[in-house]
Amino acid sequence: MITTEEEARAFCAARCDAAAMLRLDRFIPMLVEENSRQNLVSKASLDHVWTRHLADSLQLLDHVPADGGGVWLDLGSGAGFPGLVLALAHPEWPIVLVESRKRRVEWLQRVCDEFDLENCTVVGSRLENVESLPAGVITARAFAPLGKLLELSARFSTQATTWLLPKGRSGAIELSEQPAVIRNMFHVEQSATDPSAAILVGKGQVRQGRATRS
Repeated sequence: MITTEEEARAFCAARCDAAAMLRLDRFIPMLVEENSRQNLVSKASLDHVWTRHLADSLQLLDHVPADGGGVWLDLGSGAGFPGLVLALAHPEWPIVLVESRKRRVEWLQRVCDEFDLENCTVVGSRLENVESLPAGVITARAFAPLGKLLELSARFSTQATTWLLPKGRSGAIELSEQPAVIRNMFHVEQSATDPSAAILVGKGQVRQGRATRS
């Protein structure tokens, strides 16, 4: 379990190359400055930015192949966690950030432009209006309760899709409330950054509350 900012930075460095770490170092003051304009994250969390936001995002890398596993679809990207941080760490991966709030869309696009993240696409729309695509990985942090999330994003999933859904204390409870076929599709991983948080990790396709796996 990560307990200090130094440990969090080392955790990130173990999952990034030197160029990616430089991008993350440049990103932090941009986040702090933008947070003074719009409430992207809690001000207190910026004192623990490596732990609360960067390592918390990059821990998802431990659950995918080295090549990323295909197109990443990040739902409700907001301030950019986890999707934008993953794009900064791996700019060669195709990552789609879906965000409906105009000012946050502008923020995400500005960061992509600043770092020339040509493979990272910002879609400024509600998820219901996003054109379907086969996602290799679907991520979402604080987007919606699990049942609603699966309902909205099912059409993007295939039998090969990996689901990485960071949740707080409610993760295991939300999963327990799903049909058996969904419960069997997912398992709960302990967050590396918060002893009370979990990541719901799943593999397969969701269709109207049903799941299929290869």
